[in-house]
Amino acid sequence: MAAPSAPLLRSHPHRRALCPSPPRHRPAAASVSLLGFPPRKAGSSRRLPYTAVRSSSTASPSVPAEEAAAAEAPTNDAEEQERVVLPTNESSDRLLRIRHTCAHVMAMAVQKLFPNSKVTIGPWIDNGFYYDFDMEPLTDKDLKRIKKEMDRIIRQNLPLVREEVSREEAQKRIEALNEPYKLEILESIKEEPITIYHIGEEWWDLCAGPHVESTGKINRKAVELESVAGAYWRGDEKNQMLQRIYGTAWENEDQLKAYIYFKEEAKRRDHRRLGQDLDLFSIQEDAGGGLVFWHPKGAIIRHILEDSWKQIHIQRGYDLLYTPHVAKANLWKVSGHIDFYKENMYNQMDVEDEMYQLRPMNCPYHILLYKRKLHSYRDFPIRVAELGTVYRYELSGSLHGLFRVRGFTQDDAHIFCLEDQIQDEIRGVLDLTEQILGQFGFRYYEINLSTRPEKSVGNDDIWDKATIALKNALNDKGWEYKVDEGGGAFYGPKIDLKIEDALGRKWQCSTVQVDFNLPERFDITYVDSNSEKKRPIMIHRAVLGSLERFFGVLIEHYAGDFPLWLAPIQARILPVTDNELQYCNEVASELKSRGFRVKVCHGERLPKLIRNAETQKVPLMAVVGPKEVQARALTIRSRHNGEIGTMPVDEFITRLQLAVTNKSSL
Repeated sequence: MAAPSAPLLRSHPHRRALCPSPPRHRPAAASVSLLGFPPRKAGSSRRLPYTAVRSSSTASPSVPAEEAAAAEAPTNDAEEQERVVLPTNESSDRLLRIRHTCAHVMAMAVQKLFPNSKVTIGPWIDNGFYYDFDMEPLTDKDLKRIKKEMDRIIRQNLPLVREEVSREEAQKRIEALNEPYKLEILESIKEEPITIYHIGEEWWDLCAGPHVESTGKINRKAVELESVAGAYWRGDEKNQMLQRIYGTAWENEDQLKAYIYFKEEAKRRDHRRLGQDLDLFSIQEDAGGGLVFWHPKGAIIRHILEDSWKQIHIQRGYDLLYTPHVAKANLWKVSGHIDFYKENMYNQMDVEDEMYQLRPMNCPYHILLYKRKLHSYRDFPIRVAELGTVYRYELSGSLHGLFRVRGFTQDDAHIFCLEDQIQDEIRGVLDLTEQILGQFGFRYYEINLSTRPEKSVGNDDIWDKATIALKNALNDKGWEYKVDEGGGAFYGPKIDLKIEDALGRKWQCSTVQVDFNLPERFDITYVDSNSEKKRPIMIHRAVLGSLERFFGVLIEHYAGDFPLWLAPIQARILPVTDNELQYCNEVASELKSRGFRVKVCHGERLPKLIRNAETQKVPLMAVVGPKEVQARALTIRSRHNGEIGTMPVDEFITRLQLAVTNKSSL
């Protein structure tokens, strides 16, 4: 997350609050760009009656136009009419101003109700705003009082007036209020003059803007205070714990209602709850926070992911690797991790008087394997890939389900190539990324190309060649992208790709990075056509990011309702009575021998067995009564399409195999 810039302030008569420009990305796992939607109607399609805003997303060219349109189509005309477009801060300057002003109005309301409170920072964020206060803990009842006071301020239609003051004058006013946080932020403001925004004549804030003209421009019925959380000043656990109030603000009531329903749907899809309800994974506190235990059903899905990943990589010319989880500490000294990444690494361990380190990344291991023998220019490109588990230190307060953990498996790969091979290799990575992500229905991407920062390694010529190669690969692919000038890593330019899930949320997954640094640090070479030693180009890339995090994204994308090919249990066989149990077990054995994941469930009345299967989101149910036993058949019921009909076992196997192969429903 980018460091806040242009800090701001506040006050009660003549007080002032500090609210820096917002971070570029919120700390949550996903950013949101979406359409609101009404509650799902009984009997409607599984597809939600909304899609994400596509203004910053690229549709995969491999998807036919009619298929892409169908994927976005509402289930009926009524739902089409009920959809409400939710703007973003980027798409609506008015919304951004509303949210920024709401942060000030909230701070003013808090100080009116709690005169001893001190305000620190309060930016606008993706879906609203927040403010951090140094004050006594707040309750839900307090939030209602604060919202009521905000409404009163909004109804007064107080003007927001910009004032420019000298640094000395700003400091004088702040010291008169005894506001230490504001003084600290004032010191970090480098621009002159210092600007202040007043709300009427009662309250003011050190602020760079922008704001609405008056508080009456805010629709008070489109504003809600959502929650209170603890937050350390400056994000440092050694500093004072503050009270952070989160709020959401929109242009009108319809947008707020759509957002609230979106939140409810996101809560229903929360991977932590579904992981427990569906028995997919857990975090066992006896073992330690941030360490994931994959349960049998979750492990089956992971197996499918890994197997598909490996097959695709082998088909595309990658060699698979397995490397150790620890290495001598000196390896991480050579790589630079100990110097630049130490705070994210675990303490070293003494092994027979030598220091060893749990790996935070896989890159140095792949370089060691490259160095095991001499390479010729004829050997390139060399592609290696590994599902490598790494360990990174995270504060316990930052751990979050599968999205923020301490041990995770990266789908890591490295390509060693010549300068004139960069473009083709990047294009190959983009094709592979599209193939892998497309399996799960991800068709819309947000793509950023980050270029050379001020501080970097490598000469101008290689940076220019690499950057042009990345641009050409994206253009050749036909993907739209944004250029983040100066946003690249110090060791090379990169492409970052965010996927868009069923709720329109964007998740950072794939990355492709050219590296001029590690080849230099490890002194890796090859022999060119003139028998001279040269330095190869190294490309880092990941498609899924990490298996744990991607699994969490999948759970929420599907709402735990995995498609047939990916479901941990594809079908439950349900006998009407125990008289059919032997036949059911015979059928189950036959299906398992063909590689299908099935389970026989009995001991309850049939309606209860069906409800249990529905609750566990099993795609298919095969009901077996006396007639089915006699005919050597099954009556198939789909979780989403209802009764499919009675068919011989062989026909069911054929149709099931076709559906799994095509990644479709039965």
